[in-house]
Amino acid sequence: MSVAMFAALAFTVALLVTTAYFIMGSIPLLILKHDTPLDARFVRGFFNIYYVAAFITATATAISYAFAGRFGAAAGAAALAAIAVALRKKVIPKMDALGAQIQGDIMQAIPGFRRTHITAILINIAQLVAIVWSLIAASRQLET
Repeated sequence: MSVAMFAALAFTVALLVTTAYFIMGSIPLLILKHDTPLDARFVRGFFNIYYVAAFITATATAISYAFAGRFGAAAGAAALAAIAVALRKKVIPKMDALGAQIQGDIMQAIPGFRRTHITAILINIAQLVAIVWSLIAASRQLET
């Protein structure tokens, strides 16, 4: 196995760890009532950091798979990087808007913020499944 493939697998594991870590961190945040601006800012900041970390690790994964000549895996990792950018552009402003409504005592914003939080977690879980599947597929290819 080439050095580039070792790097690709290492970055894939880093992406897996990043995604799993943030899922495990975001689920307990659901116990927050989301009824104060501080709750909204904290959850928003948490997801913002995740999207940046996911973009960086997915981009590194895509580049390393490309160097290893695994262009399908590189495209998949590049898609994860693009998803992280798209989610950051969509979820973070939505959380900002709902957080501002919560600060303005518009209580209807609380269920919306909670739904956004849950949706972001479910998307992250789907990404985690895709990453694990890619590792399983890559390990099967290495066996042959």
